[in-house]
Amino acid sequence: MSRANGRHADAPVPPDWALRPAAPADAEPVAELRAVVLRPDLERLGRYDEQRVRQRLRDGFEPEHTWVIETDGAFAGCVALRPAADAHWLEHFYLAPHLQGTGLGTAVLRSLLDRCDRERVPVRLNVLQGSRARRLYARHGFTPDSEDPVDMFMVRLPGAAAPER
Repeated sequence: MSRANGRHADAPVPPDWALRPAAPADAEPVAELRAVVLRPDLERLGRYDEQRVRQRLRDGFEPEHTWVIETDGAFAGCVALRPAADAHWLEHFYLAPHLQGTGLGTAVLRSLLDRCDRERVPVRLNVLQGSRARRLYARHGFTPDSEDPVDMFMVRLPGAAAPER
């Protein structure tokens, strides 16, 4: 494949983006985005509940470990990286549907993983069974750790294989 600016020529070019620290007021927009993004997978798994999907976000929202993703100054998604005893947990990684597949998720994830690699910290996450997001995580060096009927738990050790730049 030919390359342009260190990227495969046919790879999507992510929009310009920025991370800003989340504030308590971001909980509701993030809860709404979560409900939209997770709905297809939760319905497929027979687990969608319109109220519960939002309340679980509200109950676990920690602005001190969360960033809002913005493109052109507008809300585009969010991501959290919560420190724990043996790893950081990647949580609440949601992008607006119209931005999925643009390379934005890859760019944001690469930025966070580069930070964790510098700190030599493993990263853990859980992803819904059958979710397309699992492919993104696998491309960035996450491997299955355990699973249950709803979730696949994955881990990435510092310096694990990353996609070509």
